[in-house]
Amino acid sequence: MRLEGARMDLIKKLWTARKLILVVMIPLSLLPLPLIHPCSESSCAYVLIVTAVYWVSEAVPLGAAALVPAFLYPLFGVLKSSEVASEYFKDTTLLLIGVICLAASIEKWNLHKRIALRMVMIAGAKPGMLVLGFMCCTVFLSMWLSNTSTTAMVMPIAEAVLQQLICTGIADSIDDSITQDTQEEESEKEENHKPINNELELMNYKDNEQHEVCMLREESNGLALKPAFGTAFSNHSNGYLPEGPISIPAPPKKPKIRRDSLYPTKRDHMICKCLSLSITYAATIGGLITITGTSTNLIFAEQFNNRYPEAKVINFGTWFIFSLPIALIMLVLTWLWLHFLFLGCNFKETCSLSKKRKTRREILSEKRIHEEYQKLGPISYPEVVTGVFFILMTVLWFTREPGFVPGWTSLFEKKGYRTDATVSVLLGFLLFLIPARKPWPSAFSSKSTGDDEDEDEEDDPLAPMITWKDFQRLMPWEIVILVGGGYALAAGCKVSGLSMWIGRQLEPMSGLAPWAVTLLTCFLVSVVTEFASNPATLTVFLPILSALSETLQINPLQTLIPATMCVSFGVMLPVGNPPNAIVFSYGHVQISDMVKAGFGVNLIGVFVVMLAILTWGQPLFGLSEFPTWAVMRNVTGNL
Repeated sequence: MRLEGARMDLIKKLWTARKLILVVMIPLSLLPLPLIHPCSESSCAYVLIVTAVYWVSEAVPLGAAALVPAFLYPLFGVLKSSEVASEYFKDTTLLLIGVICLAASIEKWNLHKRIALRMVMIAGAKPGMLVLGFMCCTVFLSMWLSNTSTTAMVMPIAEAVLQQLICTGIADSIDDSITQDTQEEESEKEENHKPINNELELMNYKDNEQHEVCMLREESNGLALKPAFGTAFSNHSNGYLPEGPISIPAPPKKPKIRRDSLYPTKRDHMICKCLSLSITYAATIGGLITITGTSTNLIFAEQFNNRYPEAKVINFGTWFIFSLPIALIMLVLTWLWLHFLFLGCNFKETCSLSKKRKTRREILSEKRIHEEYQKLGPISYPEVVTGVFFILMTVLWFTREPGFVPGWTSLFEKKGYRTDATVSVLLGFLLFLIPARKPWPSAFSSKSTGDDEDEDEEDDPLAPMITWKDFQRLMPWEIVILVGGGYALAAGCKVSGLSMWIGRQLEPMSGLAPWAVTLLTCFLVSVVTEFASNPATLTVFLPILSALSETLQINPLQTLIPATMCVSFGVMLPVGNPPNAIVFSYGHVQISDMVKAGFGVNLIGVFVVMLAILTWGQPLFGLSEFPTWAVMRNVTGNL
């Protein structure tokens, strides 16, 4: 018994220290590779494998693992320290800085909340239309903000609506089919005395500490659930809600309300699952549309432009034209899939646009949404300025080099000096200068609607739209270093000749058709990204796929673009990406729900990306032939 106890203690200690053991053992076990074969290719492969293992296992933070090339490349003589350092800060970093400045202004002045609530008000409170409305506003916001920030902004608003459904969920699923004519409410007072009495009973229960009720409070980024009377959400990693009954008086002649969960009816639970998952999927879809939508898009753009400097095909406009149809098709198909999975196929009931007949719950939900919108007050001067900057940045990005007509960069004598980062940083810099108050008297107060505004800043009439503190709070420095680490790895593979060696090893695949290579790439990347971070997965795959494309004499974009798209489809597990973890933490969904729904979304994504790359992607990027800029890169590499 003592021996068994000692073994169990040893196993527990080893399991506790598993990350430290991995960090130490992986470099030591791979050390014979550069020692037995002392060449630049093997040294670069050693650094690449160690960094990739650290990223996939997350034994150390992603940003810290991205610093491994900064000291191993100089030690093994692959790159000079100054050359490695220059890879960690690129043009895309400046682009991200400008976008974060705009995102900080949007969040500070609650413009995102106004947009989300307005779009939900337009969609209505029918479950199907409510989900579609939240998906549309999430996609739009995620085009310009990071997927994580968008999910963190929209989810509290959705949670407020869901809790309104739960706390007023007096009727069961049969009641949801019973509607009342909103135009005849005043003439049916006698028939409605039972629901009124029921509401009075519910109000009396609020004062009874023996029953649990849900209260809502505002937080800095929206609304969050605040349990009352000592009830709290579980803070455990699994994110489940605690098992606790909500006792709500049921009207006579109605089925019993569920008392084995926090949801009055099973249908309520299904609505909560559907809406929660729709937000994380919509954030992923929206991030595909713009080159700044996700860090993986930025990684692809920078590595592609570094590897193929003669290729002038990837910019904000061409990426938007290619990815917008993908996002729209995925949005519709994902909504249909989630509706079928959680709400059934009765679209007439859940998606009716008629305003004449609504359930009592839908009326209360719409009232709650309108109340939240009214709390924002009239649109303020800072919101107008932020909106103008938002539109201006988008227009300048589109018109820089549209392709079919000369862009505004043609007005300058020297070409190639101005990029999307120039526009981004310029407008971001101006947000630190423009006062947040009107320079002229206004009829209404322009007081900040932001929740984190300091009193000193409110007293300063020249306080800017954003401060450095606002910017620093949103700036993802870990992603910046992670992206820089990817650039450093790519540069090492190029200089050492490892990418060409990998390409030669892949020559047996030359018999495959281009579409088959693309399909295999999509499935492989989609599987790997479920267990590893999206940026790390793409950083490892891009050099390999580039070398493969050059070896097979196919356009590199035919494999790189699908890989960049599919790496965002890690939606089956909470660890797949941060938006998944945020939604999972609210406790409405279980892992089985995410796996089941995410598998369908994965298939939809791969199908739509393949459709796009084989149809409108062909003429847009010239994918039918091996381009000259790839031929030049291949010849240079062989030399």
